[in-house]
Amino acid sequence: MTRYLLSKLGQAIVTIVLVVLVVFTLLRFMPTAGYFTREQYTTMSDAEKTAYLRNMGVLDPMPVQLKNFVVDLFHGDLGRSITLYPNMQIADVLGEKIQYSLLLNFISWFVAAIIGMPLGLAMAKNKSGIVDGFGMVYIVLVRSIPSIIIHFFIQVYLSKLFNLPMLFYMEQPISWILPIVSMSIGSIAGYATWLRRYIVDEENKDYIKFARVKGLPSNFIMWRHVFRNAIVPIAINIPSDFLLMLSGSLIIESLYAIPGTGGLLIKSITAMDNPLVQALVLLYGALSVLGVFLGDIVVSFVDPRIKLVDANN
Repeated sequence: MTRYLLSKLGQAIVTIVLVVLVVFTLLRFMPTAGYFTREQYTTMSDAEKTAYLRNMGVLDPMPVQLKNFVVDLFHGDLGRSITLYPNMQIADVLGEKIQYSLLLNFISWFVAAIIGMPLGLAMAKNKSGIVDGFGMVYIVLVRSIPSIIIHFFIQVYLSKLFNLPMLFYMEQPISWILPIVSMSIGSIAGYATWLRRYIVDEENKDYIKFARVKGLPSNFIMWRHVFRNAIVPIAINIPSDFLLMLSGSLIIESLYAIPGTGGLLIKSITAMDNPLVQALVLLYGALSVLGVFLGDIVVSFVDPRIKLVDANN
């Protein structure tokens, strides 16, 4: 088990190092205008711009820039935002915004899990029944109607029907309801769809048919064999889903004026804020790699058939 964990951890570290190198190199090909505010770029002379870039270390040889960048990373220094949030530490920008995205996305993920999984289980246990039909109608509607229309409908009509605020206010928990509903409605359909599919697939396998022939109770077969095996493909993605909550939701955060991280990468690219783009790409890349690593660990606990040993043993 220790060797397996060290192997997976080593792969994750190597992947993150490659991500750092690729992102660092590509960002050096972006226009140097991304290191100036609009006022600086229009008022400085060419000599002043060159001196400014040299002072920032942008004109240093690539190995020197890479060394300085890695040293700053180990000290927790992600640099300063230049155009989008002038002179603010990027760590402070992310720390301020991540709390909103993480809070709402975590609650919506929890809501989606406690509704979507039981719905998928109920649909699988009542195939072609009322519950299955209701669930399929819900899934088809959510999947077929453009998400922006669903979110707009929730914001406008549910706010009037239940007298709920249309905009988000951190100090008013009641204003969290509509954003959470908007964030979770698609995930509920996703959990229900995949769990139903995996359960139906498991029920059609020979070992389940043999268990029924032996006369084992239906509930025992469902919980001891079918559900435990069907939940594995979903469980492996849970860490990634949780970590990617930090990236926020562009559409929903815009609709409800949530000051989170949704769309922050797009905004930073549009504003040509090179240091912020670099920090965000590295953050999201590292979270993806970490999510895959944690997913392997979670599956080892969910599926007793998986043993954390080397493949050659």
